[in-house]
Amino acid sequence: MVEEVGWDSPKPGYAGLIEVANRLMVKGKSALETEQSAVRVLQALFPPLLLDLFKAILAPVANGQLASMMVARATALSCQWLMGTCTVNSVTLPDGKSLSSGVFVEKCKYLEESKCLGICINTCKLPTQTFFKDHMGVDLYMEPNFEDYSCQFNFGVPPPPLDTDKALKEPCLDICTSARRRREVGSNSGPDGLCPQV
Repeated sequence: MVEEVGWDSPKPGYAGLIEVANRLMVKGKSALETEQSAVRVLQALFPPLLLDLFKAILAPVANGQLASMMVARATALSCQWLMGTCTVNSVTLPDGKSLSSGVFVEKCKYLEESKCLGICINTCKLPTQTFFKDHMGVDLYMEPNFEDYSCQFNFGVPPPPLDTDKALKEPCLDICTSARRRREVGSNSGPDGLCPQV
């Protein structure tokens, strides 16, 4: 992420990560540019050949169900440092079948520490959905809950169109420091109180 942003935080650990994520948000000229930067960060975490092989060989098996279950387990095991406690659970696939290809994040540390709906949407939700679909061949629909900071990952389920995704229609978070400053000076968050960064 530091390479993508071109800047590193002097703060160590998780606090530094959040500062770099904030810079990633302001570096992008648009939400799409920020999303594309975050996708490149995710790609950099894997050897390119691994992604190509997974997409070509594993993703097509059993209509993607095997790959969906595999990435759910890998996500639950490897991402707790980033998101907090998470467990594999069952999701309902588009064909109505139930599959243990979900990951439930009890309280997302990334959202809670960033305090920003825009950072959640533009540096996590949208790029992660794009990354799994485009680079691993696995559909993913992420459903963040902006009230309790939980998040449901639904591997094997395509996300809805952006204009109908309820997460993109949420108002600024009460804990958002930028929203708090805008309220103090009497400035609106955006149309209908929506986060101006989404």
